[in-house]
Amino acid sequence: MTDLVIGSGPSGVSVAKALLGRGRQVLMLDVGRKLDPPAQDRRDRMVALGSDSWTTSDVQGWQAPQFDTPPGQVRRFGSDFAMLPGDETLTSPDRIGLRASHAAGGLSNLWGSAVLPNRAADMTDWPLTTEDLAPHYRAVAQFLPISGRQDALQDLFPALSMQDRVPLTPSPQAQQLLQRLEHQKAGLSDLGAHVGQARLAVEPDCQYCGQCLHGCPWGYIYSARKTLDELRHHAGFQYRTGIACQFEEHPDHVTVTLEDGETLQATRIFVAAGVLETARLLLTSSPDPSTGLQLQDSQHFFLPSLHRWRAPRRPDRRPYHTLPQIFIELDAPEVSPHLVHAQVYTWNEFYAHDLISSYGAKLPGSAPVWRMLARRLIVVQAFLHSAHSARIDLTLAADGRLVPTVQTNDKTEQGMARATTRMAQVLKLAGLTPLSFARRPGDVGSSFHVGGSVPMAQAPGAGQSDILGRPKGLSRVHLVDASSLPSIPATTITFSVMANAHRIGTLVP
Repeated sequence: MTDLVIGSGPSGVSVAKALLGRGRQVLMLDVGRKLDPPAQDRRDRMVALGSDSWTTSDVQGWQAPQFDTPPGQVRRFGSDFAMLPGDETLTSPDRIGLRASHAAGGLSNLWGSAVLPNRAADMTDWPLTTEDLAPHYRAVAQFLPISGRQDALQDLFPALSMQDRVPLTPSPQAQQLLQRLEHQKAGLSDLGAHVGQARLAVEPDCQYCGQCLHGCPWGYIYSARKTLDELRHHAGFQYRTGIACQFEEHPDHVTVTLEDGETLQATRIFVAAGVLETARLLLTSSPDPSTGLQLQDSQHFFLPSLHRWRAPRRPDRRPYHTLPQIFIELDAPEVSPHLVHAQVYTWNEFYAHDLISSYGAKLPGSAPVWRMLARRLIVVQAFLHSAHSARIDLTLAADGRLVPTVQTNDKTEQGMARATTRMAQVLKLAGLTPLSFARRPGDVGSSFHVGGSVPMAQAPGAGQSDILGRPKGLSRVHLVDASSLPSIPATTITFSVMANAHRIGTLVP
C-alpha cells in the first residue's frame, strides 16, 4: 500500500515532496478542477500578444470578469475554477469570508504571494519551535520561488534568508515610500516598527504587466499546480481525481470512501484539503455526529492613505506589479503582545473602480477626479494574531454542508484600533495622510489566514492533535494543512503551513 495525500494545495505538494524524498510511494487524491477552456484561451491570447502589444480593449477584457466577481468570491483569469461558492460548503456563508477550493493547486491559484516564516515569539503556545521548522522552511524554499532582499526584516525573521534572492522592482510609489521610511529609522524604532520590501512567491521573470490581481497570464505567481506538475514526473507518485467523503482507520491501514462509493486503502493518509474541506471530512468520519470544530482566524483590516509627494512617474503606467510592495511589522507590546503584520499596496485598477462605483454615481461627471485621487492612494492591509480575532464554530448539517457560527472576540476592535493608530504614525513619517476614518475590517475568515481546528499539542487531549498532526485517537491520519496549527500568527500563513507539512512528511514512521 501507499501513502495517500488528499488535496493538491501548498500543504499537499509539500508533504508529498517530503514523502517521495524518503523513497515512499504516494497517491494524491484531488478534485483537480482546472481553468475552463474559454478562460484558458483568453489567457493564451494575452501571452501570445505580449504586454507591449496589449490594447486598452485587451486589458479591459482581461480585467472585466474580476470586476464582476460576486460578493465573497475571488476570481482569477476570468474564471471561478479556483473557489467554490460559499453556499456549496456552508449553510450560511454571508458573514464568513472563507471559501473552499476544488482546484488543482487549491487556493494557491488565488494567492497574493506574500511569504514570511513565523516569528519565534509568536509560537510560544506551539509544541514546536522555529528551530524545528527551520530546515523545512529551507526545503520548501528550494521549490518555492521567493523574491526579496536583505533589509531590516531579516533580524525579525532569521528563518528566511534573503541572501542571493532576486527582488522584484517596487512600483514608483513604493520606491519613494521605502526611501522615505529608510530615512526614518529612529522614528520607526520608537514606534516598534520594522519595514522592508515584501517577500513574494514570484518568479524573477516577472513581466511587470500590472495584471497580478486579475491573474498573471504567464503564471509567474506561484501556485502549487507548478509543483504538482513536477511531482507527476516522479516514479513514486500517482495522481487521480475524486472526492474523499469519509475515512476509517484500521490497525494496519486506512480506508477512504469516495463520493461515488469507491474505496481506497492506504498505509497512512495526509489530509491537505484546506481547512473547510478537512473539517467536513473529519466530521463525516467522526463516530459522534454531534462533534464540532472551531477554526481560529487572523482578522485583518484595510487602512487607506494618500501621499502628498510626487511619484517619479504616473503609477498606472507600466512597468509595475500590483502585489504587496512593502511589509511593515509592528513589534510593540502596548499595541499587541503579538506581532502585527501589514502589507502595503500601491496603485492598482481596483482603487479607481471602487471609488467611481461608490461615489461617482452620486456626483455625475466626477469620474476624472476619482481617477486622479486613486493615483495618490496607498492601502495598508494589517493582520492580527488569532488571540485577538474571532473564531468560527463548525458543525455538520444533515445535507453534508458545514454550519458556521461566528464567535466574536472582545479584543478584536481594541486590537484594530491600537494597530490603526500606530500604523498611522508610521505612515505619517513617510509623508502619507492616513484616512483612519475609512478603515475597513474584512469579514471573519476573509484573510484566509485561518486554521487551528485540531491544534497540535505535546500531550493532545480531545479535539487536539499530536506533533505529527494526528487527531487524538488516530495513528495513521495526519492533518497537514492549517487545521493542525496551534494558533495563527499575524504573519503570512502559507509558508509556515508548507514547512509544517514538509516536517510531518519527513518525520512520520
